[in-house]
Amino acid sequence: MDHKYNESVMPNGIRLIHKEKKGEIAHLVLMVETGTRDEQSHENGLAHFVEHTIFKGTQNRKAYHILSCLDNVGGDLNAFTTKEETCIQATFLKQHYKRSLDLFADIAFHSTFPENELTKEKEVILDEINSYLDSPSDEIYDLFEEMVFKGHPLSRNILGTTELVKGFQRKDILDFMAHNYSTNQMVLATIGDISFHSFEKMAMSCFGTQSAHIINRKREKFENYSPENRILERKNHLSHCIIGGLAPEFCSPLRMPIVMLNNVLGGPAMSSRLGLNIREKYGFAYSIESQYTAYSDIGLFNVYMAVDPDSLEKAIGLVYKELEKLCQQKLGTMQLQHAKQQLIGQVALSYESGMNELLSATRSLLMGEPIEYMDDIIRKVEAVTADDLIEMANQVFDKARLSQIVFKGDTSNVSDI
Repeated sequence: MDHKYNESVMPNGIRLIHKEKKGEIAHLVLMVETGTRDEQSHENGLAHFVEHTIFKGTQNRKAYHILSCLDNVGGDLNAFTTKEETCIQATFLKQHYKRSLDLFADIAFHSTFPENELTKEKEVILDEINSYLDSPSDEIYDLFEEMVFKGHPLSRNILGTTELVKGFQRKDILDFMAHNYSTNQMVLATIGDISFHSFEKMAMSCFGTQSAHIINRKREKFENYSPENRILERKNHLSHCIIGGLAPEFCSPLRMPIVMLNNVLGGPAMSSRLGLNIREKYGFAYSIESQYTAYSDIGLFNVYMAVDPDSLEKAIGLVYKELEKLCQQKLGTMQLQHAKQQLIGQVALSYESGMNELLSATRSLLMGEPIEYMDDIIRKVEAVTADDLIEMANQVFDKARLSQIVFKGDTSNVSDI
């Protein structure tokens, strides 16, 4: 029998969620509802900079001791920043819960951000920025979101700019955290072989002494989307292209139809329509996929492909043709059932890791949504109709509402092999 999540709120506002699961491995997440969109324009990249530098020393530990704390017992410690969240995560043997919780609390509330470490970490992040600029498949995604969300905080690159990162000071970090890191916007979550009572008791021991810091922030809603086409010349061997536009937000009741449509069109399966047609049938694209990203107040859909420059126009035409088919032709009974079974199977496989399930549950809680269990997901998937899909396709895939950006490759100076 699958255990349900337990939930509670600590006196300082930090929310706890816990799911008991037998096994030797445990997963722990601390997620904060603060990301790139919460920065001011002159702070662009600061949320990501904080995520890097919280590991560089605390009042109780030097950087080496932070990094080796779980390493020394075979655990894994990591972190990431998105446009809406910052997250610390760890996977470890279940006997190391207290060690992990103590480390998380120390990092989250007692980091000292030593100046010499900040200087070194700037170089690391500048290398990260340059590696993205060296990778057209990464750079084009950032430019596409910058184009679609023009003038809005969601348009900002998570890494920031070279100039801004170079100028960040310790005071900037402390000010940013004071304005954006609140206990009421934190969720501490776990899956593992531990009782809720034991987890609560350890969490209170490590996090309960932290004073409440309450912020009621209202994010700027994105409006005034205007489709745009942009072509940029590049010296790449391949041409890179993204086509896409707005889609339903995370909390929308219409989220499941766009998730399923995206999966049918260009999801991870080898049998997606874009994969079968543009890659397998014509051999135009080495890489082609579609993505749906759900933010708290808006969603983004896109198709990405990397193709030979000589095949670019044909490939773009085929993408629009596939989008048009989904707008005009309902999925048949067998096609719809196949799409549902495929999506259910993919979600079940992703949840098998434990960490993916925990991250999904934590984000749902931050978004103000109830935690979804596999039974809930299956029920929502099974409820989607062919009419729902064609209605959603006409809403999201309408060519007049799509934007397009192309990195036009140049192979004129490349000799045949």
